[in-house]
Amino acid sequence: METQLNCLVQEIRKCTACAHKLPLGPRPVLHVSPHARLLIAGQAPGTRVHETGISFNDASGDRLRGWLGMSRDVFYDSNRVAILPMALCYPGVLPKGGDRPPPPECANLWRERILALLPNLRLTLLVGSYAQNYVLGKGKVYERTEHFQDFLPQYFPLPHPSWRTGAWERKTPMFQEKIIPALRHEVARALAD
Repeated sequence: METQLNCLVQEIRKCTACAHKLPLGPRPVLHVSPHARLLIAGQAPGTRVHETGISFNDASGDRLRGWLGMSRDVFYDSNRVAILPMALCYPGVLPKGGDRPPPPECANLWRERILALLPNLRLTLLVGSYAQNYVLGKGKVYERTEHFQDFLPQYFPLPHPSWRTGAWERKTPMFQEKIIPALRHEVARALAD
């Protein structure tokens, strides 16, 4: 299975299906291994991730790792944690600011093929609206996050860890009091031997 996954990742790294839509050109960023037990499903790489080729290598990644109580060493150990966004390349910025939505071609082409080669996954973190809507159907991010237990043991919905989430975090004390401890517990359970 590892050989199959490595071949698929090599194929993905050559993908140009959305090249005409990508302002910085294609540079697929994903971190996967058939041994991974935790999957982080996010939106798409930002500019810093595009530049470095390292998922969540920015302020949102720092915030997400803080929520998880997880070191960079564990977070980037693809034998434990797989990181597979809904789109693998940076989609660009909307005219009024904010990132463009992930192009659907990416998930349609690659997502299920990759997931089929990750047989040891125990928990998927659905980070942000695009990942949640793809897996769970249309819904409200913060509402799903507040009712995370409805999606366990397979999924744990989270808001995108951007600076915009800070205001919601401050006015939602249950996030730090109940959701974060439950998140850390479920992640520890997924990574346990």
